[in-house]
Amino acid sequence: MALPQHDSAQHDGTDLDLSLPDPELAASLQQGRLGDPFALLGPRYTRLPEGRQRLRLCCYYPGATAVQVFSRPADEADPHGLLLGDLRESAPGEGVFYGEVNVPAQAHHEIPYVLHVAWPGAHGRLGEVQITEDPYAFGLLLSDFDLHLFREGRHRELARCLGSQVARIDGVDGVRFAVWAPNARRVSVIGDFNQWDGRRHPMRLRQSAGVWELFIPRVRNGALYKYEIVGPDGRVQPSKADPMARATEPPPATASRVIDDRDGWRWRDDDWMAQRAQKQSPQAPISIYEVHAASWMRILEEEGRSLNWNELAERLIPYAKGMGFTHLELLPVMEHPFGGSWGYQPLSQFAPSARFGSAADFAGFIDSCHREGLGVILDWVPAHFPSDGHGLAYFDGTPLYEHSDPREGFHRDWNTLIYNLGRHEVRGFMIASALEWLEHFHVDGLRVDAVASMLYRDYSREPGQWVPNIHGGRENLESVDFLRELNQTVAERCPGALMIAEESTSWPGVTAPVKEGGLGFSYKWNMGWMHDTLRYMEQDSIYRRYHHHDFTFGMIYAYSEAFVLPISHDEVVHGKRTLLEKMPGDYWQKLANLRAYLGFMWTHPGKKLLFMGCEFGQYQEFDHDKSPQWDLLDDPRHRSVQRLVRDLNGLYTSLPALHLNDTRTEGFSWVVGNDSVNSVFAYFRHGNEGEGDEPLLVVVNMTPVPRHHYRIGVPPGAADELQWKEILNTDADIYGGSNLGNGGSVTAQRQEWHGYPASLLLTLPPLSTIILQRGKSERIP
Repeated sequence: MALPQHDSAQHDGTDLDLSLPDPELAASLQQGRLGDPFALLGPRYTRLPEGRQRLRLCCYYPGATAVQVFSRPADEADPHGLLLGDLRESAPGEGVFYGEVNVPAQAHHEIPYVLHVAWPGAHGRLGEVQITEDPYAFGLLLSDFDLHLFREGRHRELARCLGSQVARIDGVDGVRFAVWAPNARRVSVIGDFNQWDGRRHPMRLRQSAGVWELFIPRVRNGALYKYEIVGPDGRVQPSKADPMARATEPPPATASRVIDDRDGWRWRDDDWMAQRAQKQSPQAPISIYEVHAASWMRILEEEGRSLNWNELAERLIPYAKGMGFTHLELLPVMEHPFGGSWGYQPLSQFAPSARFGSAADFAGFIDSCHREGLGVILDWVPAHFPSDGHGLAYFDGTPLYEHSDPREGFHRDWNTLIYNLGRHEVRGFMIASALEWLEHFHVDGLRVDAVASMLYRDYSREPGQWVPNIHGGRENLESVDFLRELNQTVAERCPGALMIAEESTSWPGVTAPVKEGGLGFSYKWNMGWMHDTLRYMEQDSIYRRYHHHDFTFGMIYAYSEAFVLPISHDEVVHGKRTLLEKMPGDYWQKLANLRAYLGFMWTHPGKKLLFMGCEFGQYQEFDHDKSPQWDLLDDPRHRSVQRLVRDLNGLYTSLPALHLNDTRTEGFSWVVGNDSVNSVFAYFRHGNEGEGDEPLLVVVNMTPVPRHHYRIGVPPGAADELQWKEILNTDADIYGGSNLGNGGSVTAQRQEWHGYPASLLLTLPPLSTIILQRGKSERIP
């Protein structure tokens, strides 16, 4: 079958060399075993005596019927270029096309050429003619410097080095692919541009770094692709998604997608980014609304589908802002195969999940958050990854990203694999992932998942099921080094970004600076406070006197780290019951307990985090297939809880005493900490009182019994003039309470109490938290 004929280059009169390609190399190529395709494929130029040259070509198009070689068109007036010659097929059906073609007489250098590849059509007719440059006509792609940085784990912009990069090379548009697979015999790019045929585009190995590379002309933005890898044992692995992919096709499909983001996104958040370090300092109010994006608000009319990023921007942002939260925290949005993992088993550490739209849509969501004054924190998972065949597991036929010994490389709790962070390339891969979200997407912080499982080699393992470190201990020294390097790198490159550890043990110095021997995190989730206080709240009020220390113990270590107080998704799922359902008593008492607990939480030292649905007292556990119970807001009782959270956020952000010293000892002092008989707690929160920040008095009554004439000592004001205004009462009728309280304010009396020269005689409503602020009034009687 012949291709359409065009004018050809003038023959120079010299016989053409039509000898067959090296049969051993050709056979290896056809069998998918050729590790260096450039040894056979691509151009070979021969200099003629007159100074001219001849071009010998070999290419591989299995299934094609003919291949012609043309000079590359110079412009639109020359759409086809000049026919240089036809290539022969080594044997019918083998797909190896070869031959020498003429070079125009005036050419004294390597000539750009294109291939016209004919594919069979139906009923013996000519099918499609593919026009493309030769992928094997391009030289080395990655610089030695890039490869050196990658090999040492120090390449901080790895997403622009490996993976798929839309590029223009030697005037040709296409995509440069690069992937780390040092133990593979052969790696090929497969995709919707080559019929997913691993024989078509085998890659070149850069042996110094174990990286395979290939530039494929005319592949465009949006193309789907994977890698076909032959392991060291000669077996073809399951087709692998690109570990460095920055876009994917929507699950359950598993291919990676080419994305052209060379020009970046159109950011309009300059004001936010300029002020971020100040807004996220330890002295700033940080109140976080934790959200599972897939289920925050499902569209029931459309079979319960999730909102996309544009819809979340329209609905979630105004809701969170209207509730007074300063930040959103999203459960992992990195692409993950199993939605039931809530994102905590990610496989694409550089790609936002296609479930919610494009990477550009995700960037637009972050931009919209910033322009509305909301920070965004992402949950990020460097501790483990799932074993799905298309993912990182046995990536090149060996345990490359994971440990080979299951005592180090397999998580028994989650049936997942553990990153080998002692390997430079893996450590660099994960740090580059963190930077991709923080730098490329302007994310304001990462909450690092499962840090405790990373720090201890015997985490959730019995004796004999773990491997000690080089000193015989249980500490995972490689993970410690990784976390320190991660946090140092983020601090240097992303000023003001938050790094938050989910760490449930007493590992010392989680938030201490690396230079002082710490891990360098900005904050740590205070899991001890959460467990202790919830255990207290679950007790019937008559028994709380015997668990009084559970409510006070947190202040013993409150300043040992910089803490976030987390009521997260983990506490309202898997039979743990919702925050409301943990509370004892009838429905009124449950709601009152919840309100009192929220008041205690918002006035306790530490930044705040609350999971979606908790802000209005949802009574069904978190279900990733369902939305929170938004219909409960038709009930005034639940709408009142929502109003309380909004008002608490308003006080927390507006009153320096509630946030300025969240991480410093001068921000808190007990007044009543040992009244276990009455289950009453009272404490002061302090701001910069020398600058006019009046102290706040918080009193918590954790029984359903009102306490009348309860005396609490307070400091005097200037010239003994003071009045204490009741600025919030969780028992107020606007919050669904009994409306018992102190009539808006209380005047101090000159009676020493609790070591203070003055005191207040208060009414403590049942199951309540009240907040009072000092202000001037008539002179103390």
